[in-house]
Amino acid sequence: MQTWGTRRAFLARAAAVAAVGVVADGAKSDEGPPETLSVRLPAFPNVSDCQAPLYASRDLLLAEGFTDVSFVDSGTGPDSADWLAHGEIDFDWNFPPAHIRSIDGGAAIRVLAGMHVGCLELIANREIRGVPDLKGRKVGVDMINGSPHALLRIMAAYVGLDPDEDLSWVTSSDPVQALADGEIDAFLATPPQPQAARDMRLGHVIVNTSVDRPWSQYFCCMLATSDNYARSYPVATKRVVRAVLKAVDLCITDPPQIAAEAVRGGFAANYDLVLRALRDGRYGVWREYDPEDSLRFYALRMQETGATSMNPQKVIHRGADWSFLNEVKRELKA
Repeated sequence: MQTWGTRRAFLARAAAVAAVGVVADGAKSDEGPPETLSVRLPAFPNVSDCQAPLYASRDLLLAEGFTDVSFVDSGTGPDSADWLAHGEIDFDWNFPPAHIRSIDGGAAIRVLAGMHVGCLELIANREIRGVPDLKGRKVGVDMINGSPHALLRIMAAYVGLDPDEDLSWVTSSDPVQALADGEIDAFLATPPQPQAARDMRLGHVIVNTSVDRPWSQYFCCMLATSDNYARSYPVATKRVVRAVLKAVDLCITDPPQIAAEAVRGGFAANYDLVLRALRDGRYGVWREYDPEDSLRFYALRMQETGATSMNPQKVIHRGADWSFLNEVKRELKA
């Protein structure tokens, strides 16, 4: 029988993380109380297991002084980047291209920090040995212009393919089953899809962003907020960044508890799949990797494919603020 541990054990471990380095009560008293006690976060139940740290951050946010922590699972538009742009959530955990698309579209957001590396796997049938072999093939995506579609276009262009002419895009609500049925030849999998595909012995991985360059050198998920929230509530913004990064740290020190919290909260249905997704990803690099490098890399790739018109430096100037991350890094010294 799988042992998940207890909520008391999780809170004890969370408190231990809060005590790392110079943190906590002293730093909090110096910065003053949060200007708002409310924070709204995105949720994709049973769809995005790599966000488990965000789902498990509720108690850490309460410890930071918030009293109203809510998770929003729908809004104006299909993606949480749209919800942030429309003011329906306060923070968004998303792929860099989603944030860049918002910035290029004029949304007043600020990318704050990188969360982790390596939740994406490009899975294909056995006839396809690499990304160049996708030419003329049917590639599955959940929606056109969604994040997996944007990322796969970048991967195709990176090896010299024309993503609009050389790939045949097929929308599918269940790409794992679509690949099993032969309706598509490949798809870019997000957790828990890679883990489910392995359980089915389905296809094989031709790109794993945890280990394959250049993708393994850049964040695959980053945290952003609205410019209004960051300007109006700077203390609250810093406290959210701190709480979420503590939850990310717990993915390294106690992934079973993070997985259990995601299931308890109703954000994930399968504990084993979440746990494997956490162990497959790289959550320990947020201190080491430069988030600006990730924004620059993806903004340049998107500009090359015509997905955005804004050059990378303008994207960074208009849509990034690393001041909160730098303060938290100084407090949460390893």
